[in-house]
Amino acid sequence: MEEIKVSPDYNWFRSTVPLKRIIVDDDDSKVWSLYDAGPKSIRCPIIFLPPLQYPVYWDLLEFCDGFRKLLDHLQLDKVHLCGASLGGFLAQKFAECTYKSPRVHSLILCNSFSDTSIFNQTWAANSFWLMPAFMLKKIVLGNFAKGPVDPKMADAIDFMVDRLESLNQSDLASRLTLNCQNSYVEPHKIKDVVVTIIDVFDHSALSLEAKEEMYKLYPNARRAHLKTGGNFPYLCRSHVCLPILTLSHSRFFHERF
Repeated sequence: MEEIKVSPDYNWFRSTVPLKRIIVDDDDSKVWSLYDAGPKSIRCPIIFLPPLQYPVYWDLLEFCDGFRKLLDHLQLDKVHLCGASLGGFLAQKFAECTYKSPRVHSLILCNSFSDTSIFNQTWAANSFWLMPAFMLKKIVLGNFAKGPVDPKMADAIDFMVDRLESLNQSDLASRLTLNCQNSYVEPHKIKDVVVTIIDVFDHSALSLEAKEEMYKLYPNARRAHLKTGGNFPYLCRSHVCLPILTLSHSRFFHERF
């Protein structure tokens, strides 16, 4: 049984915070699904960008334009963005795209990357839309941890596999297209954004080279290294990640947990 789905905290959240569905594009098939929690008096909130669940966008600029429209709809001029994996890359690209009229106050990047070439799939990015769902799921699952892991990490993997199963072919194809189309972050355009990097010392989908490239891109970034956590530390090590989110907005830190 997936412990996350039956945990009191998860069920309390799902029963008290409604899932909102918002359309901001002319194409009404592009639906943003989000949970809006916390005091409405906070005008610069944290928005969490997960690895998987977004409207179907096929281009990074198209995504950034849609996300800008979402912030306009929510009447948010500035936000903190916390992104995991693809979510972290999209957060960086949005900060880059809006640098002339900044919308991003800070970035919290968890197991994220700055250059899609690390996945060696840029050649296939334009063909994902043709592939059947089972092939796309196989590609995504190939990045999940294999072999023995501790129970909390195993439960996090099960939870993400369940989320993956809920996506249709277009959802999966668009995520992989955004993840793999040839693109990289231009850090000079977001040099004034405060950055926090969260990563793990154990095995994850990111290579050591990809992590070191992030450190080079953001030499002044605040860093939080977790001893373990795999691909989904925000799920299996949430008791550690939550304090990091708080600390990242208050002082410089470099912790090893």
